[in-house]
Amino acid sequence: MKDMSLRGWISAVTLILLGVIVFLARDEIVHAWHLLGSVNLWILALLFPLQLIAYYAAGEMIFSYLRSKDAISKVKRVTQMRMALEMNFVNHVLPSGGVSGISYMSWRLGKYGVSPGRATAAQAVRYAMGLLAAMVLVALAVFAVTIDGNINRWIILISAGIVSIMGFGTIGLVYLVNSKQRMEDLSAWLSKRVNHFVSRLTRGKKRVVLREVKVLEFFTDIHDEYNSLKRDRRILRQPFWWAVVFTLADASLFAVTFWALGQNVNFAPVLIAYVLASIAGFIVVTPGGAGAYEAIMVTFLAIAGISSGVAIAGIILARVVILFTTIALGYLFYQHAVFKYGKGNSPIKR
Repeated sequence: MKDMSLRGWISAVTLILLGVIVFLARDEIVHAWHLLGSVNLWILALLFPLQLIAYYAAGEMIFSYLRSKDAISKVKRVTQMRMALEMNFVNHVLPSGGVSGISYMSWRLGKYGVSPGRATAAQAVRYAMGLLAAMVLVALAVFAVTIDGNINRWIILISAGIVSIMGFGTIGLVYLVNSKQRMEDLSAWLSKRVNHFVSRLTRGKKRVVLREVKVLEFFTDIHDEYNSLKRDRRILRQPFWWAVVFTLADASLFAVTFWALGQNVNFAPVLIAYVLASIAGFIVVTPGGAGAYEAIMVTFLAIAGISSGVAIAGIILARVVILFTTIALGYLFYQHAVFKYGKGNSPIKR
């Protein structure tokens, strides 16, 4: 237990929290089960076009940046949507906090001539613009719930905390990539730590996994991309607006599900709960943040004044549909990509 990582502790606490929620809301779960019997399937069907919009926007956050750098061309819109779906599939089946998706997407982009450093930079832009869009939208949602006298003040406090955490995280990332010396120090530290860990894990049979020269070259590419962005910030406009579209479309999946259950809920708390749960998905080690995602959204919406039964029914139903589409279609597209480009070259080892 002493060697358990911070992420492991967070995952354990989350599972306990989920168990407590299930126990305390056992009567509400029965009510939620009955609610599922009254789902309007026509309204629920709106989830599928909304998911397509979300995946398309997720792809555009990356591809609009690469096109502005003249780094990629002749990629069909359907293909970029597929690649975004493949990335989400990899993130959902492998508990890596998004790292596997980044590795996989870099591999896929490499087939179009995009260098690893630029591919990673494009995905860093995606996450940075996603954070910025989420911060802006959460700030607007906080303003909306503040003028609504029926919203618990804890919601305002938690929401302000979310914005602050995302802001400090963004500042920390900028501080790191802004200095070439810091990037060199990071490459040296990372190479040393990873090689030491692998050496201990293999009992000295494998001593070098990361070569500092290659890692430094990779981080130098990212640093150069950052400096290029500082010279022309207009490049970020399109990724930012696509991030806004993605966030609104993804959060709307839950609002539409509540609507399909015959429940009219305030979209602002749903948006805030979605952002909070999405952040947890990068921390918790379960695939796709499963367990933590649902627990956080249900807890937050319950604090916001939404019935626990309604919250449980809506969140679980939405997540089932989302995960089914992501895993079912994502698996098919992923397998097709691996078959087309060579299973042995895929960065995802199974």
